[in-house]
Amino acid sequence: MIEPATFVRWFRSALPYIHSHRGRTFVVHFGGEAIADPAFSGLIHDLALLHGMGIRLVLVYGIRPQIEARLRRRNLACRYHRGLRITDAAALECVKEAAGEARLEIEARLSMGVADSPMAGVRLRVASGNFITAKPLGVIDGVDFEYTGEVRRVDAEAIAHLLERELVVLVSPLGYSPTGEVFNLRAEAVATAVATALKADKLLLLLEGPCNLGKERVAQLTSAEARQHLNRGAFSEEIAPHVEAAVRAVEGGIARAHLLDRHQDGTLLLELFTRDGSGTLISRQPFETLRPATLEDIPGILELIEPLEREGILVERSRERLEMELEDYCVIERDGLVIGCAALHPFPEAKTGELACLVLHPDYRGENRGRRLLEHVEHRARALGLQRLFVLTTRTSHWFLEQGFKPGDFTELPQERQRRYDVRRNSKVLFKWL
Repeated sequence: MIEPATFVRWFRSALPYIHSHRGRTFVVHFGGEAIADPAFSGLIHDLALLHGMGIRLVLVYGIRPQIEARLRRRNLACRYHRGLRITDAAALECVKEAAGEARLEIEARLSMGVADSPMAGVRLRVASGNFITAKPLGVIDGVDFEYTGEVRRVDAEAIAHLLERELVVLVSPLGYSPTGEVFNLRAEAVATAVATALKADKLLLLLEGPCNLGKERVAQLTSAEARQHLNRGAFSEEIAPHVEAAVRAVEGGIARAHLLDRHQDGTLLLELFTRDGSGTLISRQPFETLRPATLEDIPGILELIEPLEREGILVERSRERLEMELEDYCVIERDGLVIGCAALHPFPEAKTGELACLVLHPDYRGENRGRRLLEHVEHRARALGLQRLFVLTTRTSHWFLEQGFKPGDFTELPQERQRRYDVRRNSKVLFKWL
């Protein structure tokens, strides 16, 4: 059983996300592997939970393994070129069968209301339809893709109308031409097109594994960084199409695209309702930024420094003092939370600056964030024409020594700072030449 204190702490930390996600439109893509997995019910439960929180859901599903199973049963070859299926007339029949059966399976799961289950008392209304107008992919490298197509247009107005009525919208990887032909589409490309047409708030792509570069999971990439990794072939063949879909979505105006390992239980909830998430975030701007402080950051800075003030590690600073000295501060912001700060108080006449209030949130110490703050302060000091930095510290002198500071004496401080030196604190004085 979960500890009450742990649950309360988690629930309180999730509350800002619950508020911010309500009424938002999320496009969620999952493959045919997820539908065939016995654990699919868990994903359905989480989608029902998101819908119950007021999130508007569009679900785009893939059917690759279901198509291939039907082709094998009919002794038909699975033909690919450039990673795309070549869909002849016989394969198209398998595609249509697989899409219809998958749609019915998903609708049935979303309709469950079994007592003593996460779906008890939940009534999800689901709508699907011919939302995608498609065109043939054509001939590439001399290969005719026949009934393999690409998205030409998304009926965003029809989807938005259904979302307004609080329906979950289900979109298959099939498209239809004005002449009545049916085309087999890549599901990730459909998800990107739908998200872009709807101007969705998020695109969430569930993968068959983590989004790794080498052996390391990547927590966040800008779209430009992800594009560079794609161009040099850094992602596996299984992951690369999803990364491409995410990058295209961000380039098309979607603020954030998320790549999640569907095998991690509750991955959607972890990604959406915890600050560090569970997958890989693709966005145009960095998820974590180091920037000058603003008035809106003052509550976050105070929350960071107050525990250290109570322990006597930092000198107390009032809100009024922070407001007066705000232009001296920089912060590291992570998804709206101030997780680090530092200040540079310049003494131009002495060509010296004081590095002050360098603090990191306990959960985000490490990963060189302290060094990033120091380097930012050093860069700003040089830009101001300062020649050295000093720091007063009672507990962290070793860290500053490791960063190139040298022991000094308070008599070496600028005269103005000497007058404010508190001999009762007996702070060590360290200097670094720039």
